[in-house]
Amino acid sequence: MGRGRAKAKQTKVARDLKYRTHETDFGALARELHGSEEASDTEQGDEPDEWSDYDPRRD
Repeated sequence: MGRGRAKAKQTKVARDLKYRTHETDFGALARELHGSEEASDTEQGDEPDEWSDYDPRRD
């Protein structure tokens, strides 16, 4: 019996995403995808990354 409400909510969300105009901040998107130097330094610290030397083409 609860499926109708869930589907109606999903439909509403899908319509909102499809028809609303959103201002896209491409600068923020690029920073999120590439990471800023400050964020990467604070997250990694002095520990080496265990996957830094991994190359999937080497298999």
